[in-house]
Amino acid sequence: MTKKSASTKTAAKTTARGGARGVKAQGEAKADAAHLRTVNNALVDHLYLSEEEFATVAETLQRNLATTISLYLKFKKYHWDIRGRFFRDLHPAYDEFIAEIFPAIDEQAERLVALGGSPIAAPADLARFSVVQVPTETVRDARTQVADLVQDLSRVGKSFRDDSQTVDEANDPATADLYNGYALVIDKIRWMLQALMDDDRLD
Repeated sequence: MTKKSASTKTAAKTTARGGARGVKAQGEAKADAAHLRTVNNALVDHLYLSEEEFATVAETLQRNLATTISLYLKFKKYHWDIRGRFFRDLHPAYDEFIAEIFPAIDEQAERLVALGGSPIAAPADLARFSVVQVPTETVRDARTQVADLVQDLSRVGKSFRDDSQTVDEANDPATADLYNGYALVIDKIRWMLQALMDDDRLD
């Protein structure tokens, strides 16, 4: 019996017992599923990327995926919590911004999978990778919310621009293009929220 057929036989037994057990992803980003020998998980190549290049790209995708999900949740949290004279401005505006951000979640996750990775999405992992912290307390004040979001968006926009250069140097211009598009969206949302802070009535 060949090594391959023995592995297939073992996989079949595992499936017969009720399915494959979960296996933790490997690598610095905990996002590399290309080398996990599990049921229905044949070795996935990284397209045109070397192992080192893939590791670099995968780390940025996992971090930015976690950040985008956290940003989505933070906008939602503030959308629910906002009170006061700016409620009618910010409550719907937050949802409009969410609609622009949301597609990036699936795009980044699927890009990682297409390159042979496996996105992680457990709350603890999101908190570990994200550069945005979702508040656990209730914040109702408009200026406090907007100032906090502007600070986050400044950091996220810079991260996308920096990572665009990083993945381009790692031979992945396709992911670089994704990041450039996301940076454009983040910069626009930041500009709109920053403009609100010039209104003295926000206090």
